[in-house]
Amino acid sequence: MKIEKPTRISHTYEQTINGSIEDILPLYCPVRELEWVEKWNPKTVYSNSGVVEEDCIFITYHDENEVVWIVTEYNTETGHVKMYYHEAGVQVTKLEIQVSPITENKTKAVLTYSKTALSKKGNNVLKEFTKEEYDIMMDSWEKAMNHYLKTGEMLKNLPNF
Repeated sequence: MKIEKPTRISHTYEQTINGSIEDILPLYCPVRELEWVEKWNPKTVYSNSGVVEEDCIFITYHDENEVVWIVTEYNTETGHVKMYYHEAGVQVTKLEIQVSPITENKTKAVLTYSKTALSKKGNNVLKEFTKEEYDIMMDSWEKAMNHYLKTGEMLKNLPNF
């Protein structure tokens, strides 16, 4: 058996979303993201309800690699969502989202990505996962979600998130 200290990096970003928690939480969904995330394209979604739920599993691709996502918590009462994704031989990432009301129609969303490298390739992925890149990604996410909640339309030509 080989035991190694993990190479891991985490970044957190706080968004202000112009909508209620009830409006926002359903959008953290592999199916609903097709409505507001331009380059989102899950291949398969395993869900009893057809949308996000605890134990929902979905598959996407990063470059040529299959990425398996698992939703481990989706709690509408506490406003907490936790999911992991595994890119075989590269990385495991935990995404945690905590939403809380600012006002009736304005919500704070705190998003934390924690990435763990599984290989040299994974170490390179983590080197590129800088705070600056993360902030750009999260700013795009915030703009896209706010635009969708205001207009019902997808905001295009943003940096990937």
